[in-house]
Amino acid sequence: MPCLIAAPASGSGKTLVSLALTALARRRGLSIQTFKVGPDYLDPQLLSATSGRPCRNLDPLLCGEAWVEASFQRHSSAAELSLVEGVMGLFDGRGASSEGSSAHVAQLLELPVVLVVEASRQAGSVAALVRGFRDHQPSLQLVGVVLNGVGSERHHALLAEALSSMAMPLLGALPRHDSLELPSRHLGLLPAHELADLEHRLGAWADLAERHLQLEQLWPLLQAPQPKPSEDSQPNNSEPANTARQPVRIAIASDAAFHFRYPEASELLAEQGVEVQHWSPLADQALPERCQALVLPGGYPELHAAQLAASQRSLEQLRRAQQQGLPIYAECGGLLLLGQELTDQQGKSHAMAGLLPFRAQRGQLSLGYRSATALRSGLVLQQGEQVNGHEFHRWQLNTSPDKADQLWQLEGWGCPQRPEGWSTATLHASWLHLHWGGCGFIPQRLAAAARRTPPLLPC
Repeated sequence: MPCLIAAPASGSGKTLVSLALTALARRRGLSIQTFKVGPDYLDPQLLSATSGRPCRNLDPLLCGEAWVEASFQRHSSAAELSLVEGVMGLFDGRGASSEGSSAHVAQLLELPVVLVVEASRQAGSVAALVRGFRDHQPSLQLVGVVLNGVGSERHHALLAEALSSMAMPLLGALPRHDSLELPSRHLGLLPAHELADLEHRLGAWADLAERHLQLEQLWPLLQAPQPKPSEDSQPNNSEPANTARQPVRIAIASDAAFHFRYPEASELLAEQGVEVQHWSPLADQALPERCQALVLPGGYPELHAAQLAASQRSLEQLRRAQQQGLPIYAECGGLLLLGQELTDQQGKSHAMAGLLPFRAQRGQLSLGYRSATALRSGLVLQQGEQVNGHEFHRWQLNTSPDKADQLWQLEGWGCPQRPEGWSTATLHASWLHLHWGGCGFIPQRLAAAARRTPPLLPC
């Protein structure tokens, strides 16, 4: 059975251990399926680039437990090896609870847990730390510890003796070295496409696993599960499919500014008979011919605001798409592209498409799971429907939608209830990231709306 690689806290090294094991599997010519607990986009991009297979997010809060179980079984059994990288600390979930946490997923999927501990400033205290995590939820199977940040042979001996005193297996000890740091920015790790030395890193990660991990103990914990007879009955929150479907083409913004999306987004659209076309606003591309709808995912438009502002053909194409009534679905960074202006990290404002009446600038961090209740029927939601999403951004808008255009009411732990987002018959624009695995009616309704829409007319 695959293991779940967890940690006491973020920044402990669980991503590094996951990448090292994945890179070594590829070096050995083995297929490996990776998973990431939670709503993260950036760790999965690195794991996907390392494994050569799309990393799958396992998030019971966004998708429900049944979907998580089915997705894990379906994808893990299609490879020779498999591993799950946790999120934050082992028991960190929604609010102060463990709901949606790594522990929640490990319990749900009956996965053994490997704990990665950043031990650079510890010696005997590591035993107290590990004992606390082991005993906090005894039903979890904590099978061993990987130490990160070990400074010397003497330090290694001290830590090993401390773990031995509590009969906890030591599954590896990673050295302290600047070259093992993973570069990051304000929303997390750098995406894989920004790592110019990725190929070199793949070799270094594989070397790391071979030299410093106890592979004779860890490798059996990567064995993929056997397929179950029910694996093809993957549940979804969808509506009955229309069997008589006309071909339809939907463009998805896809470049360095817009790349926060789950692989299921394109897959679920394809199941609806959609021909997905990738489109780069950063490259100032025209929308694909015969385009009938647009998806604008999240990403880092604030880092590319000047280049986006200079992409006049792409911005004009967006305006024409709105004028001709094409359905537009936008999340987070995609929302920022639709505003009047976007302020970059240096505080300079840049003109965007101007479809919505706001200006965006850097502000306080908004982070956490949100429950959303639709205030009116629109492009992909009916009034009163509820979905769960995740909000994660540092840019804020200088205005809110008029009451007649408000998309939904948001609420979450530590987040005052508030209306948010824009909704019309042809527009869904919000800060909130949704995983369509948990709301399969959205790609169905988006595809249906696109079919009812004449293709974008050529200039």
